[in-house]
Amino acid sequence: MIDIVNIAPMDIEKESFATITRELGDRQPPEELAPIVKRVIHTTADFDYADTLYFSPGVVEQAKAAIRAGAHIVTDTTMALSGINKKAAARFGCKADCFIADADVAAEAKTRGVTRALVSMEKAARLGEPVIFAIGNAPTALIRIRELMDAGELAPKLVIGVPVGFVNVVASKELIIASGAPCIVARGRKGGSNVAACIVNALLYQLDETRGQ
Repeated sequence: MIDIVNIAPMDIEKESFATITRELGDRQPPEELAPIVKRVIHTTADFDYADTLYFSPGVVEQAKAAIRAGAHIVTDTTMALSGINKKAAARFGCKADCFIADADVAAEAKTRGVTRALVSMEKAARLGEPVIFAIGNAPTALIRIRELMDAGELAPKLVIGVPVGFVNVVASKELIIASGAPCIVARGRKGGSNVAACIVNALLYQLDETRGQ
């Protein structure tokens, strides 16, 4: 017989997080990282993220400061963009964009024979604004971010590096970790646009909880 739990809709997320906390057992993440790690597990039902999510030193506070200052959030996919809570972002003056479908990006990528994700990172670098990158699909985006950093053309406020896949995925993530940029990275092959969006949301929700305190 299949057991069905009767639970009020408003309590489903609360119960889900309680289950995650319980099942993590002695693998509980540090307090400042727990809301992010647990939201990623909540989004994916994958407890491997408790071990594979990498946080650069002080990154959570750096990310929150960037959000409070109204940093521009740039994603590599429209899926990641659609998953970000725009109302929560707007409360801090943050705009969220994805340039991958822009006509100029598509045209330049075709001319140069490179990915649109790569060109869209270059477009983000030209914004002249503090930028938070949420990359959930394209290793070429992470590689180009690192190249632009090395050239002194980009200084990201945060790089969320969680592309999923097989070709250059692991290496591109390690390039970001080694860059010294503030970053949250899912080491290994796992990740995705949904993971990128939920990390942004986890940061936004933490800030929402502390507003006015």
